[in-house]
Amino acid sequence: MMPKTPKAILTVLLVALLSSCSSTRSLPDGRYRLAGNEVEVLGDKKLSPKEFEKYVQQKSNSYLIFGWNPFLNLYNLSGQDTTRLGSRLVRKIGVAPVVYEPSAVDASVTNIGRHLEYLGYYNSKVGSSVNYDGRKVKVLYTVEPGKRYKIGKLEYSVPEGEFSEDFYADTLNVTIKPGDYLAEALLEEETERSAEWMRRHGWFGFNKNYYSFEADTLQKKDTADLVMYVREYTRNQTPETAKPFRKYTFGDVSISWDKNLKFNDRVIRNMNTVSPGKLYDEREVNNTYSRLSALKLFSGVNISLNPRDTADVVDCDINLTNSRLQGFKLNFEASTNSNGLIGNSPQISYFHKNIFHGGQWLNLSFLGNFQYMWKNSSIRSNEFGASVGLSFPEFLGLPNSIFHGPNVPRTDINASFNYLDRPEFTRIMISSSFGYSGSFSRGRFIYQLYPLQAKIVRLQDVTDAFYDLIGDNPILYNTYSDHFDVGSGAIIYYTTCTDLIPRRSYRYVRFSLDASGNVLNLLGKTFDFRNFGVTEIWGIPCSQYIRSELTLGETFVFGRNDTQALAIRLLGGYGMALGGAFTLPFEKQFYSGGANSMRGWQARTLGPGRQPPIAGVVIPSQTGDIKLEANIEYRFPMFWKLQGALFMDAGNVWYGKFDDFSLIHPNREGFGKDIALDWGGGVRADLTFLILRIDLGVKLYDPSEDSIGWYSPSDWRRKDCFALHFGVGYPF
Repeated sequence: MMPKTPKAILTVLLVALLSSCSSTRSLPDGRYRLAGNEVEVLGDKKLSPKEFEKYVQQKSNSYLIFGWNPFLNLYNLSGQDTTRLGSRLVRKIGVAPVVYEPSAVDASVTNIGRHLEYLGYYNSKVGSSVNYDGRKVKVLYTVEPGKRYKIGKLEYSVPEGEFSEDFYADTLNVTIKPGDYLAEALLEEETERSAEWMRRHGWFGFNKNYYSFEADTLQKKDTADLVMYVREYTRNQTPETAKPFRKYTFGDVSISWDKNLKFNDRVIRNMNTVSPGKLYDEREVNNTYSRLSALKLFSGVNISLNPRDTADVVDCDINLTNSRLQGFKLNFEASTNSNGLIGNSPQISYFHKNIFHGGQWLNLSFLGNFQYMWKNSSIRSNEFGASVGLSFPEFLGLPNSIFHGPNVPRTDINASFNYLDRPEFTRIMISSSFGYSGSFSRGRFIYQLYPLQAKIVRLQDVTDAFYDLIGDNPILYNTYSDHFDVGSGAIIYYTTCTDLIPRRSYRYVRFSLDASGNVLNLLGKTFDFRNFGVTEIWGIPCSQYIRSELTLGETFVFGRNDTQALAIRLLGGYGMALGGAFTLPFEKQFYSGGANSMRGWQARTLGPGRQPPIAGVVIPSQTGDIKLEANIEYRFPMFWKLQGALFMDAGNVWYGKFDDFSLIHPNREGFGKDIALDWGGGVRADLTFLILRIDLGVKLYDPSEDSIGWYSPSDWRRKDCFALHFGVGYPF
């Protein structure tokens, strides 16, 4: 059946045109397009072809799906004549074909052979074959790994004296073991480790180039007896240049920075761990560098180590280059759907990194969240917020001297005010917190610990209609009530990549835990805050709950020049009300939908469970105590700085305490029917320092009772079937 609409016909024609267009049309005469490379490993099953693909010198064009790249076909529409403006424009949008270079095949064979020897496969065979198909070429590399030798005896030959004593004190940690396969990669790894050990124990300037190895493969079959040499000259020098190794201590330490920067000298001194007279230790230099960099006051931290000619002393000169101390940040998110509900969230922040001339960070933030109907309706929701945060470069209450590593915890004090005006009520929320934050493992592990978090929430101008709506539902009634929230919290985050915008594969784990009521329970032993079993302050009930959230994510980067990625995220959250409460406070409840969640829905329009939108509540506020969500997104390059994305989301939220509300409580028998599904696509603009994003999410399955359940393609344009989101940064 032919499509009936002009748009559908145009789409089919465009796809057919791009598919049928030759991918070699723009090639010069006599040249071929490299359509693909393949590596085949013969014999050793432990070696993966991917191990050698990165050593292939010439990469082919990447493909979007099933060997098809529409931008490659688009480029070839321009032909070979580039004098016309249209041809130049098409070429700029498209992707040029990779022109096959025979010389690159020989270079790739050499590269693969060298890597095999580096891995310990000697006398390996690497071959290549070229398959021509019209004007396209595919290259097959065959890898036949060579012989391997196991390490037999391991002996050492090192200079005598104090150097020998320090070296042999470390031999239990040597990574080369008898029985391991001999490989340059293994030897290189050990020399780097051993040299670092020596530099930690006073041997300034010592490095891996002083090591060499000698292997004897004649004494035993398939076995190599190994001797590790440490000589007083490097691999590139001759014995005549040998100089005895010297053990150093730290000498003078000088620290300089631009005197226009008003700064407390004590803070700098506390961050420095290099002490005159102490034995030279490379770790102390690295720790000082990390501590000073963490202040974020300096664009450059340069540490120069200058050994003296007349003594075994190394002086340390630290030069600090000022950075921009203050500025503004702007963030904006927006979304809309076919119902005409528009939401936007602007935020502006001011920061100062040296507010009291001691490395204290000040952050002022002002935000808004506005939702309204654009179809001639006066119904709207307005939210305004302001927050202030002050961070000190020390653990208040403890001296910095007790922290010996590269990171010193910071003390964070925060306060905020939030005003929300909805058609049904007005809410005022004031909060504050005191805690500590820090990182270790080179910034991959980050923590925030808040021994004290306090919040007060007051509702005003609640309409009679809203009271009537929530009066019969204890969950909703408990959610929308005045309360105090006093407790503790923690956030733990681990990532394998600390880049602001990661360009390589990485994974991350984030866990948060909040416990409210524990602080007041301790105070309650001294002060009686209780009224009918419920803790109260000034007649306002205090929330008691435990709330936790766990996020697991991994992003796989692949393709030519690492321009494609597959991002996966799993998220689970659970909260339990304690004491006399029925559910979590509204501001602590989980929600789905929005620019970073279920993108087929706007924020707070999904769930809980199979419950439809609450009648009489125009601005969405659907939340729950439990949340489960899974997301997958494929990212690929388009042209210029634009990237495309295809995604799918699954998840929902539920209330957790009442079994008699079957639509909103997770149920084993019908749990699968509660999981909402959506899919969609988006465009990202990669501006190097930030990512701008537009996503269109379309519902596939809506579990709410008044929906049609599964949506077919003919339903995708129906009312309330899609949502459009604008955001900054990747969604996950």
